[in-house]
Amino acid sequence: MGVLSGLQPRRVFEIFEMLSSVPHGSGNTGAVSALCENFAAERGLRRVRDGLGNVVIYKPASPGREGEPAVVLQAHLDMVCASRPEDGIDMSREPVRLATDGISVRAEGTSLGGDDGIGVAVALAVLDEPSLSHPALEVLLTVDEETGMYGAAGLDPSLISGRRLLNLDSEADGVFTVGCAGGIHIDCSVPLVRGPLPEGYGLFGLAVSGLLGGHSGCEIDKGRGNAAKLAARALYELGGVADVRLVSLD
Repeated sequence: MGVLSGLQPRRVFEIFEMLSSVPHGSGNTGAVSALCENFAAERGLRRVRDGLGNVVIYKPASPGREGEPAVVLQAHLDMVCASRPEDGIDMSREPVRLATDGISVRAEGTSLGGDDGIGVAVALAVLDEPSLSHPALEVLLTVDEETGMYGAAGLDPSLISGRRLLNLDSEADGVFTVGCAGGIHIDCSVPLVRGPLPEGYGLFGLAVSGLLGGHSGCEIDKGRGNAAKLAARALYELGGVADVRLVSLD
């Protein structure tokens, strides 16, 4: 019996728990890619795993629907890893510790990985449902979405024949969003001069904590504090009133 075995839809949460059993932070998706590849192999489904770790699983159309266009179900395998420092959980090696009150699902001491583990679980559950009538399916599971959509950017387009794609990475159940989004990468270099601590200087640490957090898209309009911005602002203000030197910034 799994931790989430009493939740519905049952198969979706069983698969989500399976995915949560291995580390799968951005840049560390080898184990979860292998899980999905094995999932397909056990069901006799054709699959491809590319050099980046993207996994594509193919399922033929149901009888009578062979002439319909293929549908692509897409989700991403990586999650944002965040943990309470005092818990000492190494998310690069340890699985997510799931818990539930029968209504909601959470992780003990870390981020949950519902983004986008639940999307991956839905896609695999569709493949696993024998009674479902469907056209040809191509399940596209990409890596490193959270850090820059690198898996999608490096995907060989010839692996996908479908031209109708459902991205399973939405925020609201039952809502379809039609549109597109883009991103930009900015590399900024600041020259540093390193040296010994001057005579008479003291050392102190400044921590920014206790903030509400939130998603950079969904909560960006709510005026919440951002720890990185607040730390940078504090350093900027300090530099205007005292001769300060920076030792480290994390």
